[in-house]
Amino acid sequence: MFRDILRQIRRIPRGQVATYGDVAYAAGYPGAARQVAWALHGCGRTVPWQRVIGSGGKILCTGELGFEQRLRLQGEGVEFTGMRVRIEQHRFHFFGNRKGGKGKKNRAGKRNK
Repeated sequence: MFRDILRQIRRIPRGQVATYGDVAYAAGYPGAARQVAWALHGCGRTVPWQRVIGSGGKILCTGELGFEQRLRLQGEGVEFTGMRVRIEQHRFHFFGNRKGGKGKKNRAGKRNK
């Protein structure tokens, strides 16, 4: 399980983030957000841990570690509004980008905008 979770975390590119729940779902364990935290806790710093955040864009690490996470994300170009990541701009979609796609074909066979 942890190997699957860590594999998904490694997919998150610089400048993007994913929630604990997103990672769990992508790894095939929907509802296992707490296990994502455990996997990160046990892996040391072998994965881009700073790119995993709480729902709504909140950094859940406390103290110096939370401050370090924010600095690392800002260094990658991730923007914040107050104490939260601007998740609508920086969220990584494990199953394809939902914005700006070609759109579905309508009945006439033309692409919707």
